Amino acid sequence: MPKFKPYNYDQSTMIVINFSDQLQPGTFEFAVHHLVDTRLDLSIFYPEYKNDDGGRPAYDPALLLKIILYAYSKGVTSSREIQWHCETNIIFKALSCDTVPHYTTIAAFVSEHPKQIEHLFEQILLICDQQGLLGKTLFAIDGCKMPSDASKEWSGTFQELAAKRQKIKRRIRHHLKEHQRLDSNDTRDDARRQRHEQAIASLTQAHEKIDQFLKSASPRMGQGKRKKEVKSNITDNQSCKMTTSKGTIQGYNGVATADGKHQIIVDGQAFGEGQEHHTLKPVLETVKVRLRRLNIAEDIFEQGTIVTADTGYANEANNRYLHAQGINAYIPDNQFRQRDPKFTTQKTKYGKRKQAGRQPRQQFSANEFQLNEKKKTCQCPAGNGLWLKSEREDENGNHKLFFEGRLTDCRRCHLSAYCMRNPISSHDRKGTGRQVSFIVSGPKKEPRYTEWMKNRVDSERGKEIYSHRMSVVEPVFANIGSNKKLNRFSLRGKKKVQGQWQLYCIVHNIEKLANYGNLAA
Repeated sequence: MPKFKPYNYDQSTMIVINFSDQLQPGTFEFAVHHLVDTRLDLSIFYPEYKNDDGGRPAYDPALLLKIILYAYSKGVTSSREIQWHCETNIIFKALSCDTVPHYTTIAAFVSEHPKQIEHLFEQILLICDQQGLLGKTLFAIDGCKMPSDASKEWSGTFQELAAKRQKIKRRIRHHLKEHQRLDSNDTRDDARRQRHEQAIASLTQAHEKIDQFLKSASPRMGQGKRKKEVKSNITDNQSCKMTTSKGTIQGYNGVATADGKHQIIVDGQAFGEGQEHHTLKPVLETVKVRLRRLNIAEDIFEQGTIVTADTGYANEANNRYLHAQGINAYIPDNQFRQRDPKFTTQKTKYGKRKQAGRQPRQQFSANEFQLNEKKKTCQCPAGNGLWLKSEREDENGNHKLFFEGRLTDCRRCHLSAYCMRNPISSHDRKGTGRQVSFIVSGPKKEPRYTEWMKNRVDSERGKEIYSHRMSVVEPVFANIGSNKKLNRFSLRGKKKVQGQWQLYCIVHNIEKLANYGNLAA
């Protein structure tokens, strides 16, 4: 029989731990501890505290900031979970000096200090510049759409929300009738009666929630020339319903501007809209003002700093702004690869891109519709005429005609399976027919600034510069979303969400300082 050293789990012991020894140089926790204690000015938080003459002592902002940043670096954003880690995790104990802040204190610190968080972001950015981590030769801009603490089920236009309110009202009347029927029959089915009562209570609460929102709020209008109503959200009306590669979400678009040298984030903003082209101007203006305020550059764009972004930021208005401001930008349109000879054999070599789980389906293109530009009429492949729905200019200044098929024609058309993206059933009385648009020669010529940007992007230098975009900004989102698991916002409201997004960006920049900087200097 072999001999083993005895052990007993049912025993207690005292372990002497030095908290400073747990924060080893080269680690993220050491970087946070060193920066907060020696480099950051936290006096911006002090005016929020009113306990100078009396009241209970508060937790030091330095302590709260350390445990929050370390928790975010591990993908932990729940304040309750952060409190639990302070009770059980030795690194959290070392950063908090064995104190356990209540989860409400942690949550309030994150949600109530968006302005102070922005000051911290700028202080970290200034340290990055002092340690030579900013190249200031190329900035890449992109956005990352994340869900927030808002339900997409409570989204809709005012008309849709009013229809939902009526539907809930009908369901309430149904449950009331069933409850009254049970009472009149003297049926002793207490379980059914209780279910009806619970349904009435929950539906009444939902009805009052929608009714109060429709009475107190106003319709939310979109950006651009056409002020079209967009979907509001009862839970968080500053968030937006957005379509992503992983489905439809209700949340915000976290836009980051990354420097080309070490992928340092020089600006982070959250926008409650799915379209990105509206965000380019405010992002560039913020970058210019911030770098001037921090004495990093008087006018960063006058120095010839290159700005790159993907096709979502390209339109005539943005190109006009970039040209007027003299910004050295390279933002391609969505046809730039088709003009590049290097991509002529891409589809035959690799095939068409398709979404996973979906089979490609043939659909009649606009070229297969017969357009009479003079008479402004259109005929579909089946020989039916389409009616002119509207005639306007798009955001690029192109004069366009929008046609739509009649529902009666499309419903019984034998080619609907090859024409409609979602074929209409013969019993369906709702929906629209096939929609198609054409760019025609109108009073305005081809947009001048879009052509200017096309020439820049299609040049050899433009292709070389734009090829670096993904290697600059995409690693930022890979680090934040995949490595750190910071893939959703836990707050409501644009200001609070932007504060949390800048905390995510601070975590990214501190990690860059820990890896490439000299924090001990």
